[in-house]
Amino acid sequence: MMNKPQQPSAMRRQRQCPFCVKNIQELDYKETQYLRRFLSSFAKIVPRKRSGVCAKHQRMLANAIKRARIMALLPFVQN
Repeated sequence: MMNKPQQPSAMRRQRQCPFCVKNIQELDYKETQYLRRFLSSFAKIVPRKRSGVCAKHQRMLANAIKRARIMALLPFVQN
């Protein structure tokens, strides 16, 4: 069997955190259109690996989404 040649890890482009690139220090829970970008079709918070957000901003993002849900700006579940 022939194995597929794999790309070296140096050639893969590392995805950068969109919040770090824009130098965003705090996330506002009232910006629902921006927060919806980080929700799946079932209104679940998208994991870091898929969204490309760093750990620090992922924690801030999760808190902002949870606050928006409590204030009824975002849904808890999607039908």
